[in-house]
Amino acid sequence: MPVLGVIPARLGSSRLPRKPLLPLAGEPLVVWVVRRVLDAGPCDRVVVATDAREVAAVVERIGCEAMLTSAEHRSGTERVAEVAANKSFSAFDVVLNVQGDEPLVARAALHGAVSRVRAGDPIGTAAGELDPALARDPNRVKVVTDPRGRALYFSRAPIPYDRDGSGDVIYHQHVGVYAYTREALDRWVRLPPVPEEQWERLEQLRPLLHGMAIGVALFPGAAAPGVDTAEDLRHVEAQLTRQLKEVSP
Repeated sequence: MPVLGVIPARLGSSRLPRKPLLPLAGEPLVVWVVRRVLDAGPCDRVVVATDAREVAAVVERIGCEAMLTSAEHRSGTERVAEVAANKSFSAFDVVLNVQGDEPLVARAALHGAVSRVRAGDPIGTAAGELDPALARDPNRVKVVTDPRGRALYFSRAPIPYDRDGSGDVIYHQHVGVYAYTREALDRWVRLPPVPEEQWERLEQLRPLLHGMAIGVALFPGAAAPGVDTAEDLRHVEAQLTRQLKEVSP
């Protein structure tokens, strides 16, 4: 089951304008994401899907593929689906969507999402451990799974809710990576929106509440932060700078 990796990278962003091109430890943000996915090795081919020639040029300069996609897409999933539908990628059975603002995404999350699809789930994703003290943070999306490891619900609220204050509740933080079979991706983008998706601002609730199974690969350790705000950018840059110093001779 060959895997096509697609990194959606939209230039416009309400909170961080021109986010894919923002400098991060000496390189544009999107370049860090591309290198992370390539180094992790879950994909047979990697493409950046963008609405901007500037982003494509930066990606192509480091030897990676880029494809210009419609500026009308409402989500990264729609942008990924446009790439997957291109005839030049018809040989790929599995598509892995890695958000373009996740330069520190865990290797276990990438491989885990793909493994869920290879094991039979139409959609695969991943989740890391979450400190209960951070469970009320709406920027950390929580997921609850059934005994088979399939998602029951995703929320920005603290789920499960610790009604008695026992302190024993285990939280899992969702990581924004998705693997799909080609058929599942095509169905996802054709489904009508659901109210919960709009209330929570979580697009994965659409396929889930329309009855599509989403397998969740749980991995040890905390989920790495993405870049949504200027503060996130500074925090991630500090981590990358520290990592670079650790590997430099």
